[in-house]
Amino acid sequence: MLNMFKCHVCGSAESHRKLVGQAFQVDLKPVLVENIPATVYDRCGEAIFDGDIVERVRRMVHGEAKPIKSVSMDVFEYV
Repeated sequence: MLNMFKCHVCGSAESHRKLVGQAFQVDLKPVLVENIPATVYDRCGEAIFDGDIVERVRRMVHGEAKPIKSVSMDVFEYV
């Protein structure tokens, strides 16, 4: 798909719609939101979210939704 906007990372305008997962940190706690609709640029893979989707995700992770599952993860620090 040819997009009228250019990617701020690679400058490409070629993109496609895709469902993506995105990790966030909320109140010092990592959370993962899966299946978010995004525009993904073909060249670099950068995912861009529409404003209404960003707002919905924000409300979800700040208490308007319940997690569908919980997982533990290893944490590494690059020092």
